[in-house]
Order: sequence, then structure tokens, then C-alpha cells
Amino acid sequence: MHRTGLVCHEHYFWHHTGASAGPLPYNLTNQPDGHPESPATKRRLLGLLEVSGLLDKLVSIRPRAAEVSEVTGFHTPEYVRRVQELSAGVGGDAGELTPIGTGSYEIALLAAGGCLAGLDAVVRGEVQRAYCLVRPPGHHAERDRGRGFCVFANNVLVTQRAQRVHGLGRVAIVDWDVHHGNSQEQAFVEDPSVLTISVHQDNYYPPGSGLIGVNGHGRGQGANLNVPLPPGSGHGAYLDCWQRVVVPALLRFRPELIIVSSGFDGSVMDPLGNMICHSDTFRGIAQMTLAAAQEVCGGRVLALHEGGYSTAYVPFCGLAVFEELLGGPSGVADPFLPIFAPMGGQELMPHQRAVIDAAAALVGKVPRGG
Repeated sequence: MHRTGLVCHEHYFWHHTGASAGPLPYNLTNQPDGHPESPATKRRLLGLLEVSGLLDKLVSIRPRAAEVSEVTGFHTPEYVRRVQELSAGVGGDAGELTPIGTGSYEIALLAAGGCLAGLDAVVRGEVQRAYCLVRPPGHHAERDRGRGFCVFANNVLVTQRAQRVHGLGRVAIVDWDVHHGNSQEQAFVEDPSVLTISVHQDNYYPPGSGLIGVNGHGRGQGANLNVPLPPGSGHGAYLDCWQRVVVPALLRFRPELIIVSSGFDGSVMDPLGNMICHSDTFRGIAQMTLAAAQEVCGGRVLALHEGGYSTAYVPFCGLAVFEELLGGPSGVADPFLPIFAPMGGQELMPHQRAVIDAAAALVGKVPRGG
């Protein structure tokens, strides 16, 4: 078993996104309902880790609250104050589709700080790998506003600390959430020392974001890879994308740390995605990412939890990733896999291959590491 850490805290489940109508605000013609970004999927993943026995094999990493100075390394002070003010009152929206409840500011700081604590444990060698099961998520948050349920850009803050405090030269972010990782693109699109890879559903969220032609700007040319897979992509498309785009890019760039933005909303059961991945898909892409990490950076991987809104299926997709992180099976089978694995459309399709071909042609532009 690999020495793998887990960051989690009860307060992560107390971030309150309130009532809504799906992800949208409710009104007199849009009936109130529960918000999709709720504690349930994360609690149920944690519960399955416990009953499977894997929780006992994980090293607990205690989170801390991020310092305001750490958060303002990326976010504007005005935005941070807005989140604080909303949190001190009855809540509101921190930007675009980012509900804030009472106390959410402190919880968001604890989520960001938990990711920073996970980074410290990995870089110091206390664990080889770590998973931060945090809430609220982060990979849509922009400098001056929250977006898509995300308050603070956890992966950006982690990357900044890895370089500024720990002195790492090259960091890679691999984002397998079904929505585009716009936070890291905004932060590092001109930075050749950070390789950002986002594999997502084509033109979904944010709208018009994550285009394949956005390949880095200026000195960062080549260091931003977007793979906008067509809706309906599944196991075959994702594995082909990792084999021909993600892994070759990582091997070429040779980062000293790999950060994974781990969203499970690409699953076939997710209400906020249109992909058909199953638990073996996430197992396969995690396995390939970890193998690349073993080759280029001694296996140092930090995974940050992002989206995933199927309360029934997120736990089994997450369990597959944790089994790969730990390097051993739990003995718990995915009961949905016999249904999803043989379903039509799981093989690589020509229109999916065309997108992956275009992205693979960009791998040669990735800055070459030493």
C-alpha cells in the first residue's frame, strides 16, 4: 500500500448552498428544490471509504484555515471581502451560480487551507499522495468572483504555494471534472512553469470556455491544453485521451508535482453532465496519471475534490480512485458497473477521436522539462 493522506473536516459538510431550482435561483415560476452542490455526495464517499476499510489505511491530514494573504495571492481583496460580508450575514451569491451561506467564508478558507496542508504533507514526504475531500470546490473561481459553486481557486492557491514556499519549479494540473477548469487557465495561461490540462465536455460550463485553440499565451504558449470532448463521450474516449494527450504531455513537461482536479460529474449518472463514464473509467485515468507521476516526480500527487452530483454513483467512482491511490483493492465491487460498462457508446467514436487527434497534435508544443 502506498502512503496516502486524506484531508477532510466536518465543517466542509456545513457549507450551506440553500434552496434552488437545480443550479439556478428559484422564483415564482421555477419551483424551489435542493441545490446539487450539497454535502451528500461527499458524505457518502467518506462513508463508503469507511465501510470498505480504506479509511483506516489513509493517513489523516489535519486542515488549517488559509491565511487571507494566501488567498489574495490570486483573488482580489475586494472579492474576498464580499465573500466575508455575505458569510457574516444571511448569505447570497458570490458571483455567478455560487451560493454563500452563513459561515461559508470560514469554511472556504478551511477548504483552501486543507488543500495547502495536503500539499505540505506531500512535498515534505509525510505521504506520497493525498486526496483533499473538501467543500466548497474551487476550479471555476476567478480572481474577482465565484463561479459554478466555487468560492476560492484551491488548485491555483496550491500551485502558488508549491512554487513560492516549497520552491518547486514545474507543476502540472490535470483536471478531469466534466466542466472546464477555467481557474487554472486564467491564473497560468501565460506561465510556462505550470502545465494546465483540462479534459471536459465541449462548451458546457463556463459557456464559451475551454476551447482547444486556447493553448497558452506569450511565454506560456503550449502549456495550456484543453480537450473539449463531445457530449456522450465515455470509457473509450477518456482512456484514449489519457494515452495520447495527458500522459505524453506530462512525460514531456516533467513536473515536480501533479495536482489533480478530481470531479466525478463525467459519470453516466450525473445530473450536471452528459458523459457516460463509469468507475473503471476513473480507475483507468487515475492509474495512468499515477504511473506518469511515478516516472516524472517520484509519485507526488495531490488530488483536490471538485464536482460530482450523483449521490448514488459518486461514492463508487471515488472509491476506484482511492483504490488506485492506495495501490490495492478494497474488496467492494461497483454494483452499477455490470450495467454501465457494456452499454452502447462506451467505445471510442470517430468524432471523439477527431478531437483527441487535434489535442494530441498540440503535445509537441508543451514546454519540455529537464
